[in-house]
Amino acid sequence: MRVGLVAIVLIIAAFLRFYHFTSTPPGLYPDEAMDGNNAAEAAATGHFQVFYPEDNGREGLYVNLIALFLKAWPIHEPWVVRLPAAVAGTLTVLGLYLLAAELFGFETGLLAAFLLATSFWHIDFSRVGFRAILAPLFLTWSFYWLLKSFHRQRRGRPAYGFAALAGIAYGLGFCSYIAYRVTPLLFLLFIPFFARREGFMKKTAVFIVCTFIVAAPLGYYFVAHPADFFGRTSEIAVTNGANPARDFAVNLAKTFLMFNVKGDGNWRHNISGAPELIWPVGLLFILGIGIAAAALARRRKERAGTETRSDNERFGLWLAVSWLILAAIPAAASNESIPHALRSILMLPPAIMLAAIGGIWLYRLLSTHGHLRAARVMGALFLVAMALVAYYDYFVVWGENPNVAGAFNENYVDIGRAINRLPASTPKYVIVSAGDVFARGVPVMAETTMFMTDSFTAEGQAAKNIHYLLPSQTGSIPPGTPSSSVFNIN
Repeated sequence: MRVGLVAIVLIIAAFLRFYHFTSTPPGLYPDEAMDGNNAAEAAATGHFQVFYPEDNGREGLYVNLIALFLKAWPIHEPWVVRLPAAVAGTLTVLGLYLLAAELFGFETGLLAAFLLATSFWHIDFSRVGFRAILAPLFLTWSFYWLLKSFHRQRRGRPAYGFAALAGIAYGLGFCSYIAYRVTPLLFLLFIPFFARREGFMKKTAVFIVCTFIVAAPLGYYFVAHPADFFGRTSEIAVTNGANPARDFAVNLAKTFLMFNVKGDGNWRHNISGAPELIWPVGLLFILGIGIAAAALARRRKERAGTETRSDNERFGLWLAVSWLILAAIPAAASNESIPHALRSILMLPPAIMLAAIGGIWLYRLLSTHGHLRAARVMGALFLVAMALVAYYDYFVVWGENPNVAGAFNENYVDIGRAINRLPASTPKYVIVSAGDVFARGVPVMAETTMFMTDSFTAEGQAAKNIHYLLPSQTGSIPPGTPSSSVFNIN
């Protein structure tokens, strides 16, 4: 029965992340295309990198995953760039179920997985080619496997394999997204709760060693290229302002208000300005925070060495609250487009866990006061409504809004397809006047057209007879060139 319910949630998650995958969202944002172009080059040359310095610099794991998919499907279409995100998003739903169930029980784990599966916030980034979607995936699984290793010890079975898996997953997370770097502090929470357990030091050592082995290549890169460690972060940090402390406090308030009041205004990230949590889930989130605060404020009398289910739940509450607060720091430390759903994506798993805690508490409250049938009916209606609203919000309200096509530069994809329809023998001239960030001498805004035409490299441009020009270079276009062979990216 339980396996079947989890399977249903995963089917819902996969459906919402893969349905109409080749058409929604439309277009291909240049940052996505930059990843696709680096991946195509890596797939062709076999030169995979731990860090790709172009376009303000990016950890290389997501690019390398695209490269593997391009080796299997050498198709230059937007969906190939977004395929790793959809897979990662679906696996995160499973990981959150396992983690929440390990901490709070099956019901909370199942509800958390369902709420994440139907979260617009998570659906959106599971269908866009941004590397940030990998961060909650690896952090969720690393917490689960490390927790599993300590719990298995209690049952008298060795679990060093779980500790190793936790370290591998955690190490991969550093290769995903810059905001992940705030997470090491969260693992300090394991010390007061698990340090007395037999094998704690050995399992911790296994975890740390595996983490360092996996993250070492990226760490070595940053030692050799220290300027890339911060990248664009240093350009948009609150420390650049006149009053960093005030700016950080204001940004932090906006970041937490995005759950229930005003969310990200960028159409790539959200239904512009809508709260990041739909209002019933937002209310459960507030309820969950209240439950957690009340539980953690209560003083408990414990016998030394005693380990109970309530201890596990108490650790889970500390983890959820600390995770939520710590993950807000990277977003609040930036002075660009606050609230920012992408930079704060690591806040999503703990927020969903707290909402699930609130939901299960409310269900049990109704059930224990003689309203079991009403609780079941209301619960069923809530679940059905959340699934339907998730579909409607993403594929209708958001997916059919004309602002979305503009946010993903669908016109640049159209230019690429128009070029592909011309014979290879026909010279094509693309005048790029948009953008102030360059990659290999061409503004990054051209990356979308480059990916669609497989013309990122000089060899690709020569083979396709495509010439990328700055406005100052238009004099090199031969007189008499038909207008059908001249394209403008502006």
